[in-house]
Amino acid sequence: MAGNSLLSWTPAAIVFDCDGTLMDSERHWEEARELVLRGYGMDTPDDFGERTKGLHFTECGRVMTEVIGLSGGQADQVTAQLLDHFRKLVAAAPVTIPGAGELVRLAADFAPLAVASNCPRDVVESGLAQAGLLPYFTDIVVPDATLRPKPDPDVYLAAARACGAPPSVCLAVEDSYCGILSASRAGLRVLGVGAAPRDEELALVDMWVPTLADAALVAWADSREPVGACVRI
Repeated sequence: MAGNSLLSWTPAAIVFDCDGTLMDSERHWEEARELVLRGYGMDTPDDFGERTKGLHFTECGRVMTEVIGLSGGQADQVTAQLLDHFRKLVAAAPVTIPGAGELVRLAADFAPLAVASNCPRDVVESGLAQAGLLPYFTDIVVPDATLRPKPDPDVYLAAARACGAPPSVCLAVEDSYCGILSASRAGLRVLGVGAAPRDEELALVDMWVPTLADAALVAWADSREPVGACVRI
């Protein structure tokens, strides 16, 4: 659908990705991956960031294990090292994406909000809390024993349920192809954000903006009125 169609619509709920969408933590993942690979005497492949962007950290650890040339049985060890570096980097320098704070605060005035992330819950909650954004969210949904990670639709379906709205009347805000696939498969409309979308990403989103500080997007959020009370499903 065209962007102007999205901007004439009011979602019943909005579900945000966290990494790269609300919090500028993709750079921490990149640095954490580099630190792990360097520890095994490896340089980071040029395309590695794009290959692993948006993946669940366990899948990222598995891919790194293959790149390093270790056996599959050592994937848990590599993943643990990756998470340890990432948590330390985020704790040292949590930064919000430009425009994220204002959009969240405006959106919370007309719709319930949730987060659907492939990150560990403690990292998501800590980052949002330090940014002053955690109280705006009805729920934080991350993969667990019953919810598969993105690109499967589970976390977005669960987030829509937490907000009390059918997926078809919810908006997802995403920056990665993996996350866009997840939201699209769950049946949400999708707002993509980032500097250089790929064709496969543009094919799945309702609208793409280069930044959450986009003037038209901010004006849209500022002009919305609640669509009415949602019934939990």
